[in-house]
Amino acid sequence: MSDVLASVLRRRGGSLLLAVLLCALPFYLDAFWLRIGLFSMAAAIGAVGIGLLSGTAGQLSLGHAFFLAVGAYGYVWLAGEPGPGLPPALAAVLAVLLAGAAGGLFSPVAGRVKGVYLGVATLALVFLGHHVLLTADSVTGGFNGRSVPPLELGGFTFTESDPELTVLGVPFGAEERLWYLGLALFALTWFTARGLLRGRPGRALVALRDSETAASVMGVQVARYRSAAFVVSSMYAGLAGVLLALSFRRVVPDYFSLALSVDYLAMIVIGGLGSVAGATAGAVFVTALPLLMTRYADQLPLVATPGSGDGSIGPTEAARYLYGAAIVVILLYAPDGLHGLARRTRARLRRRRPVSAPSDAGPSPRTPATTTARAKEHTP
Repeated sequence: MSDVLASVLRRRGGSLLLAVLLCALPFYLDAFWLRIGLFSMAAAIGAVGIGLLSGTAGQLSLGHAFFLAVGAYGYVWLAGEPGPGLPPALAAVLAVLLAGAAGGLFSPVAGRVKGVYLGVATLALVFLGHHVLLTADSVTGGFNGRSVPPLELGGFTFTESDPELTVLGVPFGAEERLWYLGLALFALTWFTARGLLRGRPGRALVALRDSETAASVMGVQVARYRSAAFVVSSMYAGLAGVLLALSFRRVVPDYFSLALSVDYLAMIVIGGLGSVAGATAGAVFVTALPLLMTRYADQLPLVATPGSGDGSIGPTEAARYLYGAAIVVILLYAPDGLHGLARRTRARLRRRRPVSAPSDAGPSPRTPATTTARAKEHTP
């Protein structure tokens, strides 16, 4: 039993350490860094969804921002006034299902169209959705958007409350509470997506991506699996939209534009197509970079502080240039993204690890056997 436990700890020690570290961060970080983490977790959930569609199924989509908007505005309308005023937890679940239903309505197109043609078709969703968000004032609030009702579970509210909540002497405000909600939603996304990829549906989608003819010969129903991948991707996007709305506390139409869809494609290209861990890494990079550059703009060369109006490059534009350059470098030198680069680096470190040579004569009973010191491994 102890050997089995030791084996599990060796395999999962890094993951357990990372989970403990993420759970402890709200006790040490201020609100700015927690917001970056929240936005990154929401982006990672959406990136996993687009990764399943584009990286695993091989379907290009430029309409991811539309489904994020469906999730965000669906939650706001279902839980707010004007609207049905449903319990926020129920409204969040229904918003994810609403995004999946929107993907289901478009899935016949996704099942029959592929490649750049599907990209152009989904591009229409972004423009159509943006027009609806601006004109449907009674639902979306128009150009000014709507405030987001706070999420409440069993009487516990994920926002500032009176009296304040204090844990181990640390006041827990909205960011600290939402941090653990984001971790739970991201963990759910991580395990469901990895289970999907390692199961029969994931193998079918990979076969479909590699060769549609070979997949159909093996019995894969092409249109059905393409449509299912589109619906699942839409539901992940809807969940990301709900978490984004709760983090921003106000939703506006201009955020859900074509630029957001392009950002999500950049995330999966930088992180690595077809990889859950790669999509997560790309999401953190693309999301955190502009926020960090905005905060430290006065200390960066050639970058103007926001609102300076001196004609220099702003932090948001500079961040887009940087991760645009990162995409070019990734495509040239690491086509499988950051995840593939990390995998190859770990393989090189294992090959370089010294191995003790076997001895012909066993060690003396009274003399302890000498072993070769093993190189220290850094926890990823």
